[in-house]
Amino acid sequence: MEINGQVAIVSGGASGLGEGAARALAKAGAKVAILDLNRDGAAKVAKDIGGLAIPCDVTNAENTEVAFAEAIAAFGPPAVAIVCAGIAPAARIVGRNGPLDLSAFRQVIEVNLIGSFNVMRLAASHMANREANKDGERGVIITTASVAAYEGQIGQAAYAASKGGIASLTLPAAREFSSIGVRVLCIAPGLFGTPLLLGMPEAVQKSLAESLPFPKRFGTPSEYADLALHMIANPILNGTVIRIDSALRMAPK
Repeated sequence: MEINGQVAIVSGGASGLGEGAARALAKAGAKVAILDLNRDGAAKVAKDIGGLAIPCDVTNAENTEVAFAEAIAAFGPPAVAIVCAGIAPAARIVGRNGPLDLSAFRQVIEVNLIGSFNVMRLAASHMANREANKDGERGVIITTASVAAYEGQIGQAAYAASKGGIASLTLPAAREFSSIGVRVLCIAPGLFGTPLLLGMPEAVQKSLAESLPFPKRFGTPSEYADLALHMIANPILNGTVIRIDSALRMAPK
């Protein structure tokens, strides 16, 4: 799909991987709406790229529907949706104080998995009303999983479960949306230089980078965005999860 002139919605676009995607899409000529709970961060990115910042809680159906309606009123129906909103708290299933509070597990599933599904369902429903291109294509949805979907570490049970769900959602969604000309893809990043990692002590960052086979450095949001843009442009990519991880296979802890 040609990106220039298209409408794109990026959830979690106020920082990290979502910000990288939003900036890259705008540079490629897309009209970008950023959906994020971080109002100030979203507003700053939107101002930089000439986009639109819309406060949005992806776990809330009505709130997200309103956010989509605002984006569509401003730009038109989306041709691209990139789903990056997520959280990554660490906690053991059974810790020193007993079993993990069920609400903590539920929150991660709500934000990461249900939030991704929420954005996906709305994006696909609006893409279905767009005019198809010569390939019959109307849209592209890209979700964000993690290598933790495959090698979740101790303390990552909730996070790994949520990201595993996102990865597993890719193929059935792609198969279903084939009838409306919408492709579904997923990126599973390894260690990337997002605010979460860059906020860790320098010694911890160095140790994590050394665990990467090659290159021994964190990925950048722009490298995530490069892959997302290629996915959008390549009409044969569909229904698959692509790891972008420097050959990392995470150890148990």
